[in-house]
Amino acid sequence: MSSYIFKNATLVDPVSGLDTQKDLLVVDGVIERIGEQLSSAGAEIIALDGKTIVPGLCDMHVHFREPGQEHKEDIASGSAAAAAGGFTAVACMPNTDPPIDNASVVSFIFKKGQGLAVDVYPIGAITKGRKGESISPMIELREAGVVGFSDDGSPVNNTKVLRTALEYASMLDLPLIQHAEDPHLFAGGAMNESIVSTELGLPAIPRLSEDAVVARDLMFTEYVNGCYHLAHMSTIGAAEAVRAAKAKGLRVTSEVAPHHFTLTDDTVRSYDSNTKMNPPLRTADDVRAMKEALRDGTADAIATDHAPHAGFEKEVEYVYAPFGIVGLETAVGLSVTELLLEKWLTLPQLIEKLSTNPRRILRLPEIRIAEGQRANLSFLDLEAQWTVDAAAFRSKSKNTPFHGRVLTGRALGIYNNGQLILQR
Repeated sequence: MSSYIFKNATLVDPVSGLDTQKDLLVVDGVIERIGEQLSSAGAEIIALDGKTIVPGLCDMHVHFREPGQEHKEDIASGSAAAAAGGFTAVACMPNTDPPIDNASVVSFIFKKGQGLAVDVYPIGAITKGRKGESISPMIELREAGVVGFSDDGSPVNNTKVLRTALEYASMLDLPLIQHAEDPHLFAGGAMNESIVSTELGLPAIPRLSEDAVVARDLMFTEYVNGCYHLAHMSTIGAAEAVRAAKAKGLRVTSEVAPHHFTLTDDTVRSYDSNTKMNPPLRTADDVRAMKEALRDGTADAIATDHAPHAGFEKEVEYVYAPFGIVGLETAVGLSVTELLLEKWLTLPQLIEKLSTNPRRILRLPEIRIAEGQRANLSFLDLEAQWTVDAAAFRSKSKNTPFHGRVLTGRALGIYNNGQLILQR
């Protein structure tokens, strides 16, 4: 039997409305008591004065690369990065090799995730081979345990396929998660279309690439009463369209990645390929729009779009470098620094975006900090100042534009599945 008393922590749970400083006794993975000056024979005491305990964070958009590209990341290393970043659950996207488009790959991922402190949930492909031509065996995938459907990395452009997929996803009560970009407008682009792309001479991707697909998708969602989730929203136009769809009562949700509420395309002036991502970094107006979307509920979740690449893959000319950055180990710091300290969100609202809402969107069981509940916890130091050091990442890959940046707020670790992982 293992037992811990987490002493003098601030407990914040937006589901139960909990916001208090108390001790927390966990015995064999279950929250046994919440109170003051708790004691229990044999329990290990963990002093958390000035620290915060919240329901386990959930990143609904990661790329763990297994199977097929384990040199970038695998489920074990990705889960270690998630735990270091304060996440107790992740949902991994299906652009693996082979893709997650059949039950056998789903089973493989669950098997690889067994025994880990971080829960790893697979997202199934919308279409066979992620080719956009015909829908995957969505019922089979749902029965195997996927928590959503996406062709992330590729949009579903065939409108007949899109309609059918939305109908099936709705029937299965799972979100269809769209990577919204027009491939014709996107083709060959390396960064956002703006005065910066003109000055740098880099091939550009207009915001219309995202806006047009979102507008189309929302029309189809309304027509079939679908369940639609917009991945990595990045433009003013997309936010306005989602806001209007929500006002009409459509079943629409969206997420924003930390880099899209933090960095602008002006960062690309460094020609650092770690600033190359998809969707690309947008303008200062778009960054502000993402913060406003998070504040008013247009954006339901913060998701990292954790996309590892090996150093040799990124160390090429900007136009030839792959899109994507790692994000699990900087998400809390960026969210606290950019959103909490700047008063865009309160702490309970931030936890909703990082824990409560992602689980709701993916139909995962609700978690609460309450006596008798299974302990699924994240530990945060909201006042810690630290400097991002990519070399210290648990991820196999180090591709981040935030190396050397000073942030406030960081994860101390997690408790989940009876396992305690703390950064000592």
